[in-house]
Amino acid sequence: MEQIKKARSISIWIFIVPFIAINTCLLLITQFQEIFPNKADIIHNTFPYLDGGASISRTVRPYPTWLIFKPCMFLTSFFLIKYWIYNKQIINFFEINHKNIKKIVFFGIASAVALTVHSIFLGIKFDNDLYKLFRRVIMLSFIVFEIIAQAYLVATLYSLKDKLINYINPKILKLKLILVSMLIIVAMISIPIISLPGDNFLGFNLKFFKHALEWDYFLGVISFYILTYFMWKKINN
Repeated sequence: MEQIKKARSISIWIFIVPFIAINTCLLLITQFQEIFPNKADIIHNTFPYLDGGASISRTVRPYPTWLIFKPCMFLTSFFLIKYWIYNKQIINFFEINHKNIKKIVFFGIASAVALTVHSIFLGIKFDNDLYKLFRRVIMLSFIVFEIIAQAYLVATLYSLKDKLINYINPKILKLKLILVSMLIIVAMISIPIISLPGDNFLGFNLKFFKHALEWDYFLGVISFYILTYFMWKKINN
């Protein structure tokens, strides 16, 4: 089935492009300080996945890292839109007008649009509380829409599991279910914590926790797509 081949091939790029882009920006800002005209932008001695030494936005916002980040996010947004459309076609092939299909497409494409808007405004400095709130809402919208779309897709594939038995690896589908469940649980636990005012809570430094969570959560979200690549079996013409 052609749509399965397309969804499988594009999913690997939805993982690779943002992963390489963000980690390239991290490498540049921590190891190649001479290319940054503003020395205040430089970050030293951090591996934020563990120590939370810097946020993703702090890493990709300065010049010249945004020259890498923004085009890659625009490309990722395009891939995401194509991905969710391909999945709509796949679901329709096995069951026309499935009850979840409109929700999958809506939240999937909405997440791609939110990522595009966030990338456009990243690095634009405007000292206004409403503007800062707008940026936070857009970033949160991307995460929420993406997780909802992933959850609906996994639930739909599970409902069609018997029809898909010759097309998917059930073990990988189960891994996708576990991953999405963990992302939802972590979000529900973390949102009240990261919403606390200030950076300290009972002597615990929330700033570094928030940053490390941001990097690890990003990795979890895009890992959904590398699992997609391995879930679908190769289809011969």
